[in-house]
Amino acid sequence: MAIVTISSELGAGGSEIGAALAKHLEYRYLDREVIAEAANRYGLAEAKLLRLDESKPSLFDRVDAEGRLYVAGIRAVLLEFAQSNDVVLMGRGGQWLLQHIPHALHVRVSAPFDVRVARLAQQTGGETGRTSPSRAFIDVVRHDDAGRAGRIRYLYGVDIRDPALYHLVVNTTQVATAAAVELLATLARRPEFTPMEVGQRTLLDRKLASLVDVALAQNPETRKRRIIVEAAGGVVTLGGTADLSRAEKVARDVPGVREVKIVEIEPPPGLI
Repeated sequence: MAIVTISSELGAGGSEIGAALAKHLEYRYLDREVIAEAANRYGLAEAKLLRLDESKPSLFDRVDAEGRLYVAGIRAVLLEFAQSNDVVLMGRGGQWLLQHIPHALHVRVSAPFDVRVARLAQQTGGETGRTSPSRAFIDVVRHDDAGRAGRIRYLYGVDIRDPALYHLVVNTTQVATAAAVELLATLARRPEFTPMEVGQRTLLDRKLASLVDVALAQNPETRKRRIIVEAAGGVVTLGGTADLSRAEKVARDVPGVREVKIVEIEPPPGLI
């Protein structure tokens, strides 16, 4: 069956659909636990991970080596989970991380802004007697929307709201949770989402590239360098604008790497 990735807006009900779908399919539901997993595996502070995961990166975080390690670590952990093909991945840019994986089903869960604000207010139980949600809830939803969109745009260069990223967009004012789960379970079982060798190989290659990224982000001599990493069948290609001899040595020590190739990239005009 398919790997399922779910992107959701605050108050749209994506987490409820994701958890129910995972239970229905007997899949593993990946949400907060992946943050702790990354923290444990790569020695990162969980508080730092949560802050970077929940907000748009600040200018400091964009140049912070720990921020880069966070991104590489999360990718490595998620790709490892994805190899089992029985996961529902909630958020974390899964629609980008697993793009072009034939057996990955990408879903966007949405609802109108005012509906999501009203749901959030109702869930907190602090709006009893009001005819409309307070400004505070409107600001919370607007801030969350901007943070999610900004984070995904910075990390992956895509617009999280672009429907072209998804196989299906579910409007939860029109489709109830139970109906959405039934629909997604049916899609996940479709033959076109059956895991094939080509998809499994792509996952392995991406995981290896992410592990090299982690190693480069952990090494004091390479962690602040912008290095493009690609992998195919155990062969890792490193691309950069400066001497990559140290990066090559780091990459060779990563388990699973059979060969390392170096590709020199011309610096942008004006930086020569």
